Amino acid sequence: MESPVHQYRGFLPGWLLLDKLDAPPQVSTSTSTVYLLSISLLTAVSILVIRLFVRRDYMQRGQLTVGSAFLQAFIFFIYGGYPIIYLPGDWPETQVNLTIQVAGFASLTIGLSILLLGIFRLGILQSLGLNPGRLKKTDFYRLTRNPQVLGCFMYVIGFMMLWPSGYALSWGLSLMAIIHVMVLTEEEHLRNTYGQDYEQYCKSVPRYLGFPKKPERDKF
Repeated sequence: MESPVHQYRGFLPGWLLLDKLDAPPQVSTSTSTVYLLSISLLTAVSILVIRLFVRRDYMQRGQLTVGSAFLQAFIFFIYGGYPIIYLPGDWPETQVNLTIQVAGFASLTIGLSILLLGIFRLGILQSLGLNPGRLKKTDFYRLTRNPQVLGCFMYVIGFMMLWPSGYALSWGLSLMAIIHVMVLTEEEHLRNTYGQDYEQYCKSVPRYLGFPKKPERDKF
């Protein structure tokens, strides 16, 4: 059976490698198939949980129950540990060149900082969907409606840059897709909860990235 290092390096583009003379071996088709099937199943189950249980609580209760909050948090816990399956045996050492290392560490560090600051400023309970609270429109939320998500995206991209492989790409894209589904579900809840105030907020502040717009004034 191939070692995790060989499986990992088999998906590395040659121009990323530190030692280009060390050609990575091919990854077995069975290994790739099992991994892709498992990440596809995880994606499908995650979408089901968010759109069925999480959305139901938001629509019926205006917030998540402890059970649905736990299910959603557990999904991201699984995603967080998923790279253990494919990371090389010498992790956290990286095999990419210096330019990619710098860019990857910058994206990872900045993303993690934004994620943690976003949670701190919004509050843990509101971040978990357990306490609706007031509509947050200050600090980071003046620039993006989802600073925590933006930070998470940057972290994931940085992680994929530092330890790139086909496995990492499928993991990262799946995770970002699930987070986007979560955001769309939360937006439906926020529209029901805050009404016109949230609609106006959406018009002036981008979902993820973009240039904030000045709020439109009432015309007489």
